[in-house]
Order: sequence, then structure tokens, then C-alpha cells
Amino acid sequence: MKVLIAALFAFLLAASPASISRAETPAASDGLANLAALLEETHTPQASGPALTLDEVERIALEANPEIAVAVRRVAVAEAHVPTAGALDDPSVMYRGWGVPLQQPWNFNEAQNMFSVSQTFPGRGKRALRTSVAESDVDVAKAQLAEVRLEVQVRVRKAFDDLLRADDELRIHDQHVGIARQAIAAARIKYAVGKVPQQDILKAQVALTALAEHMIRFDRDAGVARARLNTLLGRDPAAPLNVRGEYAVLAALPSEQALETLALQSRPDLIAARQAAERSHKEQALAKKVYLPDFTVSGGYMLMQPSADMRNAYMVEASMNLPWLNHRKHNAEIAEATARATEQDAELAELRNAAFGQIQDALVEAQSAQRLARMYHDQLRPQAEATLQASVIAYENDKTDLLDLLDSQMEVINVDLAWLQAIADYDTRLADLELAAGAPLDQSQPPAPEVKP
Repeated sequence: MKVLIAALFAFLLAASPASISRAETPAASDGLANLAALLEETHTPQASGPALTLDEVERIALEANPEIAVAVRRVAVAEAHVPTAGALDDPSVMYRGWGVPLQQPWNFNEAQNMFSVSQTFPGRGKRALRTSVAESDVDVAKAQLAEVRLEVQVRVRKAFDDLLRADDELRIHDQHVGIARQAIAAARIKYAVGKVPQQDILKAQVALTALAEHMIRFDRDAGVARARLNTLLGRDPAAPLNVRGEYAVLAALPSEQALETLALQSRPDLIAARQAAERSHKEQALAKKVYLPDFTVSGGYMLMQPSADMRNAYMVEASMNLPWLNHRKHNAEIAEATARATEQDAELAELRNAAFGQIQDALVEAQSAQRLARMYHDQLRPQAEATLQASVIAYENDKTDLLDLLDSQMEVINVDLAWLQAIADYDTRLADLELAAGAPLDQSQPPAPEVKP
């Protein structure tokens, strides 16, 4: 592209006549002046600063993203609950004044004064199961944290690609504005000497106005992508942010079977669903232990009346609950826990099926985007640039008119922009495929040649 600009610029210098034999009409002059002024507009530059790569942006997001911070605190809450889940209930202290005379209710010296400490012990295995259930809650919370991290990484990657594409679109716009300015200068010269009719100048004005429309749209896209990416990084949405990167297309995508295997091993929501199913089965086992009675053991000291032969004594007491006498309630609790476990199993199966469907959809989309990106890179872009180069040469030798040159230029612009959209769509589909698989894909395979529009 820079070669074409240089060639056209050299031609314009050589094409300047020593004298102009024809004055421009006011309408044509105003149109050309307005068009030149329109093309003088440039996009709003970003504040200077180091440009971040995708790896750097992802690292910042994993450290500072607010959603991840919330998920981390949920893991901490679940971990803090583990020690309390299997702990014993608080011991209790009791005083009993037995045999206080009614006629002297203050005379505790004539009563049996008993002091005791009691502790309840759950049935065998209950505490271990309660601890195991709490540990399952931690596993679920950690899987959900991994899911949030993966989702944030995918959203960061998409926002990064959008911002990178918008910046490159603005750069393409600036390159073609240079060509357009030179074409306008040549048109003014040729119009002055009678080689270009006024209607071509007016048609050129309409065609080149599209460049200004592109600039407005690209500025908007860049601003939206920058705000979205800043938000994911936990920063002020209006903060300056520059990114840098290159485009590459993987030589081959993994097979559907490989992606399904990867999803079963790595996809966070499937892991969380498995942990939730295991938790429900542990709760079911805990519910079935309801018929194991809990025991309460007490021990204490007794102070007898002064008239007793043995004034000092101790007491031991044991009690237990009788769950068999309340079997309707406990049978219902067991049935509820069993239904909850089967529900979790069904949800896991449904989620696994949905995950495989998402993998298939994402793989088809990624394969299609991959083919389209390669077609633009290998065929359409070289063809459009060759056409523009031929138009520049023909225009230099007065074998074509300004409109043909502008048409060729706009074709290159449209193909370049379509290429950027295709490669960005490929990156988006690849990110969706990684989200469906639950882990980054192997990037070690040799990619297609790197391209920069």
C-alpha cells in the first residue's frame, strides 16, 4: 500500500503543469475545497503510553477484574465454613437446685445443689459427612471461580481484538486519505486543463465522502472497545489504553472428539456440576444417617444437705434421641435428599450434552471463519491491490479517469476492512471455541503466515 501511495505521489509531482490554461468554475472549486477539507479531518489520537499485548492485558484482568475478585471471596467464604461444618455443638452448663423447701425458698442449704456439664455427640459418621459436604462446597466455588476467569479471559480477548481491529481500521483510513488527497490534487490540475469533466469531480466528491464516514464509525468502534476493555481490567472506562498485536490463523483446528475430551477434563461449569452432584450424593448419605441417634453425656458435682451422711457426690447422665418414633419426617427428608441427588445427576447430563452442542456449533463457526480469513489473505487482498496498482499506472498515463482510480481505491479499502472483520471474526469464534472447550487451545502448532493490513 505504501508503494502505491509513493507512486501516485511521484506521478502528481510530475503531472503539475507549468501553467494552467483554464480557470475552475466556482461550483467545482467549492466542491473540491470542501472535499479536501473533509479529508483533512483525522481521528482523535489516544494519549501516548506503552501499548499492551494480549498476554499483558489478560494478566492485568486476572489480577484486577472485579468479577474475579467477587468469585475469589466466595471461595474464601466456602473455605471458612469447612472447620465449622463438622464441629461439635457448644457444651452446656447446668445448675439444678433440687428439694428446696417451699416454706423457705431461699434456703438452698437444705437442697441438693447439682452442677453439671453436658456435650452432645452426633451419630457415627455424621460429622465426617458434614465436613465432606462443606469441602464439596469449596470445590464448587473453586470451579465457579475458574469459570469466571475463563469467561473474563474470553471477553478480554474479544474486546482486545475489537480495539486492535478499530485501530488498524483507522490506520487504513489514514493511508487511503493520503491517496485521496493526492487524487484530488491531480483532479484539480486535470480539471483546470480540461482533461476531467466537472461531473466526474462531483461524483468523486460523493465517493470520497465515504472515507469521512469510515473515520466516524472507526472512532466510535475504538471508543466502545476501549471502554469495554478498561472495564474488564477494573479501570476507569475513559482511561487511555493502547494495544498492539498481530493477526495469525492456526494451521488446523482440533477435532470435535479432542475438544469434547478437553471439555470433560477442563470445562469449569462441567467440573462445578460434577462437584455439585457429588455434594448432593453426600447430602443423601447424610440424610440416611438420621436414624443413627445422637447422644448427650453429662457429668457433674452434687452438694447434699448438711444432714446427709455423704454431703459431696457426683453425677453422670446420658441421653439419646429416638429418631425411629418420627419416621415420617425423616423418611421425607431422605426422599427429598434422594430427589435432589437425581436432579443434580440430570443437570450434569444436560449440561454435558449442551457443552457438546456448543463445541460443535463453535467448531463449525471457527472453521468457516478460518476459511474466510484465508481467502481474504491469499486471494482477495492481493487481487484488489493489483487492481489498484494497475489503475494508478493507467491514471498516470491518462488511460483511465479519476472515478476508475477512486473505485479501485475504495475496492482495496473495502477488502482491507473486510479482511480485518474476517480475522477479528475468526479470533472471536476461536475464543468461543475455547470457552466451549473450557481451556485455551494448543497454540504451538505453526500458524498461517502473519499478516498486517
